[in-house]
Amino acid sequence: MTKVSWIGLGAMGAPMASVLGRNGVPVSAFDLAPDAADRVGDGVTLFPTAREAVEGCDVVVVMVATGAQLEAVLFTAEAGIAESLTEGAVVLVMSTVGPGAVEAAGARLAPQGIGVVDAPVSGGVARAKTGDLLVMVGGPATEIAKVQELLDLMAGDAPVVGSTVGDGQRFKVVNQLLCGVHIAVAGEALALADSMGLDPRQCLEVLQGGAASSFMLGDRGPRMLEGEDAEVRSALDIFVKDMGLVTDAARTAQQPVPLASAAEQIYIRGRREGMGRRDDSSVYDILRSR
Repeated sequence: MTKVSWIGLGAMGAPMASVLGRNGVPVSAFDLAPDAADRVGDGVTLFPTAREAVEGCDVVVVMVATGAQLEAVLFTAEAGIAESLTEGAVVLVMSTVGPGAVEAAGARLAPQGIGVVDAPVSGGVARAKTGDLLVMVGGPATEIAKVQELLDLMAGDAPVVGSTVGDGQRFKVVNQLLCGVHIAVAGEALALADSMGLDPRQCLEVLQGGAASSFMLGDRGPRMLEGEDAEVRSALDIFVKDMGLVTDAARTAQQPVPLASAAEQIYIRGRREGMGRRDDSSVYDILRSR
C-alpha cells in the first residue's frame, strides 16, 4: 500500500485527509495547530514534526495556504521536509499557491529524484468531506500515475490539464478569477437591492430561479445576509491572496483583467477594515457600508 503523509490540516486539508483515512489509506500527518487532531478522523495519525510525518512515505500531500509556506515546509533549514524525502517519492501540492511556487519547488526537488504533481482543488469544505472535489492536475504522466489512486478517492473529477508542473495552478488561477468576481458581484447586486429599498432576501430567492442564478450567489448569498454571524467557511483573506495570484498571472501573460482587478480591491479593502478572518461573503457588508 502507498505510504501517505499529509502536511496542512486546515479547513480543506483536514476533511481531505480524513477521506483517505476513511477509505483505508493510513495517513501520517502534521499541522502546527494544537487542535489539529480534533479535525481529522480515523486513519489519520499526527506526528510532532513534519520530518517525522514524511519519513519513508511514497506520497507527501501538501495543503498549505501560500507559496511562501510551501517553500518553508519543503526547504527551511530547521524543519524543511525535502531532506527527509526518499528518492522516488512524490510531493502532491493540492493548495492554491500559484504557478511560480510549484515550478520552483519542482526544480529544486528534481535533483533528489523527487517528483512533483500540481493538483489544486475546488469545491469547498462540504465537497471535501465527501470526496467530490474538482482537482486540476498538472505534471508528468509517470508521477501522476503514482498518486492517481489518492486523487480518485478525494475527487469527483480530476482531469489532467497539462503535463507540466504549474499547469494545474494556471487552471486554478482561471477558476479563482471566476469565483472571486462572482462573489464580489453577488455582494454588489444584493447591496444595490438593499439601497433601492428592496428586500435582499426576496431578491436572493427570486433571482435564484432565473438567468442571474449562479453557484456563488446561491452559496454565498444566504451568508451575506447573516452579517457578522455568518459561519466562516472561506475567509476573505484567502481571496486577497488568490486574486493577487490572478492579477500576477495576468500581468505575466500581459492579459488585461479589469473585472478581477476591481474585485481584488474589494477584498483588499475588507482586509484593511479588519474583516480578513470573516467569511468572504462579507463583501456584501463592505459594499453596502455607507
